[in-house]
Amino acid sequence: MGLTLDREVLRLPLRDPFVIARAEHNQGRSITTVVVEVHDPASGSTGVGEGYPDPYYGETPETMAVVMPALLEAIDPAVLDGGVDATRAALAATADAFDAVVRGHGAAKCALDIALHDLAGKRLGWAVVDLLGLSRELPPTDFTLGIDAPDIVAERARRAARFPALKIKVGGPADLETLEAVRSVYDGPIRVDANTGWSPDSAARLLPELVRLGVELIEQPFPARRLDQLAWLQARSPLPIVADESAVADEDLDGLVGVVAGVNVKLAKCGGVGPAARMLARARSLGFRTFLGCMEETTVGIAASAAVASLADWVDLDGCLLLAEDPFRGLELDQDCRWMLPATPGLGVSRRPA
Repeated sequence: MGLTLDREVLRLPLRDPFVIARAEHNQGRSITTVVVEVHDPASGSTGVGEGYPDPYYGETPETMAVVMPALLEAIDPAVLDGGVDATRAALAATADAFDAVVRGHGAAKCALDIALHDLAGKRLGWAVVDLLGLSRELPPTDFTLGIDAPDIVAERARRAARFPALKIKVGGPADLETLEAVRSVYDGPIRVDANTGWSPDSAARLLPELVRLGVELIEQPFPARRLDQLAWLQARSPLPIVADESAVADEDLDGLVGVVAGVNVKLAKCGGVGPAARMLARARSLGFRTFLGCMEETTVGIAASAAVASLADWVDLDGCLLLAEDPFRGLELDQDCRWMLPATPGLGVSRRPA
């Protein structure tokens, strides 16, 4: 008997409104994510995974429900039959098999890939980070603040002052006023993320002000396909430009060489733990600075992302911290805002009691 799948759509309220430049009307107060359990009848073990369906990338819970059965059929049951080296190879082959089934659909692939890594780790008695052969020494995470009135964003920045960096969503009419207000209450590095919301003219006007305010990087200022505009700004900017919406999967990296200084890798975009680790490693080999980001995910998705965080120069893994209530537990921040990876097998996460 092969692997079986249970899927659950979670609609979770956010702690504070979270609006980005390309948000649709009324977005920003709750999120929808999909949690899956993959069951191995042979061992009685279960792996948990998560995929965040972002309509910007053409995914919804409904598309995930359609795609996942075909992905499940592509999994070779032998993926759980070998030792550590064989399991690593089988998990990588499974990611390739997913890509052969369908292009894109990163969130659906991500949910299953995370669950398979959790399941494999539990079967072998290895934490996912150790199964991947990666370091437990992680950069600290920043904390992200959505678009709102400048005084409201500043107050949220004051409350988040323990974090060693803040990421500020921009792309509205009060960007400079907002950043001035944040700087008045926060001394650390500021990262700005326009989510495709700027024009070249607005970016050119803001650039010297961003330098003055001590901004560390600029994330995705222009539409995803406008690589010409990204290259134009990077050539004029002393700050690194980081591609996010332009850097969905590994296949996008070659086209970004010489265009931007950095890329933002997210598990829900590229297809999970294994694809993210490979994309981060390849990005580094191509000379990019690496940013590991996330969606507004539960602890399941953040724990999976944290397992590959040692490959990133910058880390933005705060999705579960944005939720009013996280239905999962098992991941904690240390005093320096670094995620402490569990030593227990698999992801080391569990559902909170009802």
